[in-house]
Amino acid sequence: MKVVAVYPEVKDVRVIEHDEPRLTGPTQVKLRVLEIGICGTDREICSFHYGTPPRGLKHLVIGHEMLGEVIEVGSQVRTLRRGDLVIPMVRRPCPHAHCVACRSGRQDFCYTGDFVERGIKEMHGFMGEFVVDEERFMIKVPRELREVAVLVEPLTIAEKALIQIHDVQNRLPWTCPVRSKEMGLNHQCHRAVVLGAGPVGLLGAMALRAAGFATWVYSRETAPNAKADIVSAIGATYVSSTTTNVKQLAEMVGNIDLVYEAVGASSLAFEVLESLGTNGVFIFTGVPGRKAPIQVDTDLLMRNLVLKNQVLFGTVNAGRDAFEASIRDLGVFMQRWPGAVKALFTNRLDLDSAPAKLRDGRGSIKDVICHV
Repeated sequence: MKVVAVYPEVKDVRVIEHDEPRLTGPTQVKLRVLEIGICGTDREICSFHYGTPPRGLKHLVIGHEMLGEVIEVGSQVRTLRRGDLVIPMVRRPCPHAHCVACRSGRQDFCYTGDFVERGIKEMHGFMGEFVVDEERFMIKVPRELREVAVLVEPLTIAEKALIQIHDVQNRLPWTCPVRSKEMGLNHQCHRAVVLGAGPVGLLGAMALRAAGFATWVYSRETAPNAKADIVSAIGATYVSSTTTNVKQLAEMVGNIDLVYEAVGASSLAFEVLESLGTNGVFIFTGVPGRKAPIQVDTDLLMRNLVLKNQVLFGTVNAGRDAFEASIRDLGVFMQRWPGAVKALFTNRLDLDSAPAKLRDGRGSIKDVICHV
């Protein structure tokens, strides 16, 4: 079968022939790949910033955002059958008995760092024609989401963050809950700022709007543009950093309850952190490349953290709960803003066109490789 592979040692990305995977255990499932999303992580791997092939190999099959169809199941598979649509999880647990997170099925909180990740770290990914994996790492998707289901995995970043925010902000029982079911979109008692208008940022903004946040998306491009149109369509506010500085943004928003960082720019993140509001939460999702040091007013940040009861945390990968929340909320998005969700897709490509798009994603929001 054809796959897209990265060769880090020689800095090459190309389509190659690869052995088609086969079931080797009774709890395994074989998928026909329907769609694979291209994300910033894939492009960074193809720029050779990171990405580790399986041991003993010189190449890594990339791709971790995938929608597949079940075509074969092992004899002990109980929850899936031929024809089901599924999204596979990305991270696999470390082998250490003392890692309570991995032994509890929460490898997204792995203590040892010896996990592997499909298409990223020491395990081949999904950018091919067929995939075999264990049933326990697959999440079934309703067929009515077929058109947009490839967005499930990138949305899990925001969903995992929201799950943690809900737990953290239970410390403030007198504030309105971050739950849209009880209050609806018109009752916006929390204010959120999203940094970045890529797929992770825009999906995060949708998740925040669905959770009842008044939301501002802060990005470089000046409006009008396609990203600003999506932001407007979901009832959020688009603000360009080209015309509005961080201080002006903070004045516009008021007390910032939450910052969802989705751009990987540390200088911008720490500048906005200075304006985080009382009892606020700042979530880091980006992984900056190695650049020159930046100046940070550490005294101000420390004072704010202490005197304003602020919380900072980072979030990476996701567990089954976030995948299930992602599927649920993607259905909500399609009911409320179907045009905005579909507008996230920029290009649909075949596998042979992938290497060029992986090297140059300018002008794209979400590029997707399609087999059918």
